[in-house]
Amino acid sequence: MGDHVPEPVVMGVVNVTPDSFSDGGEWLDPAAAIAHGHALVAQGAAILDIGGESTRPGAEPVSAAEELRRVLPVLDGLAGAGARLSIDTSKAAVAAAAIDAGATLVNDVTALRGDPAMAALVAERGCDVCLMHMLGEPRTMQRDPRYDDVVAEVRRFLEQRLEHAVRHGIAAERVWLDPGIGFGKTIDHNLELLARLEEIVALGRPVVVGTSRKSFLGKITGREPGDRVAGTIATNVLALARGARVFRVHDVAAARDALLVAAATLAGRWLPPTTTSTTTSTTTSTTRTASRRS
Repeated sequence: MGDHVPEPVVMGVVNVTPDSFSDGGEWLDPAAAIAHGHALVAQGAAILDIGGESTRPGAEPVSAAEELRRVLPVLDGLAGAGARLSIDTSKAAVAAAAIDAGATLVNDVTALRGDPAMAALVAERGCDVCLMHMLGEPRTMQRDPRYDDVVAEVRRFLEQRLEHAVRHGIAAERVWLDPGIGFGKTIDHNLELLARLEEIVALGRPVVVGTSRKSFLGKITGREPGDRVAGTIATNVLALARGARVFRVHDVAAARDALLVAAATLAGRWLPPTTTSTTTSTTTSTTRTASRRS
């Protein structure tokens, strides 16, 4: 079993938005967002996922110009921060500018469906791309979502989007997959995806899990978004045991520590963390970051 335990990669969330469900407006000021990004790296984030448009349930879309106004100063300020930069967008124009500013990963919640130019852009630039499952779009995705078999349907969708990406010139090894926990799913759908996550992992690409602070955790625990760290960690550890590779979280230090302990336990071995952390563009090797304090 130990040979199949992936080394966890922590992706820190930097929302440069006024209306994200958990921290909307907190990092809207570029200086605050940049400081927050540096803090997440110090806590152990290997990737910073920077987004300028909320995708919470019911969120309204924003223009590419507004999205760029929000994220470009933050990308510039976090270049050289010690982590990979990811741009959380479904717009090719925003992704292109972000890549120019140093992003090496496009996190597209529409899985290349939102903008017909996105696939060609990713292929041309040779960056990584994360393809996520979402039923509908943010404004409507939580209106009575239904599936016959949520895991089988999400897997089929992700397999088809991976094939679409490859047909459009994106190397398969550049593609990450996200089952889209909370994006057009009920509590039971989310729990079923977590319980059977190995069926998504079996597609052979790194699986990203984004459960951090989400509403289904609040419904189960009765806690507000900022108090859902323990619930987030529980889902992360369960996902790691089922083969997930990347964990998108708000609370980096707590998630990182829990994942490192869980990974060492599952693997049956422990290696001390190094002093720097990077995730290669093809996700084939990872070194961990730890900021050691006396």
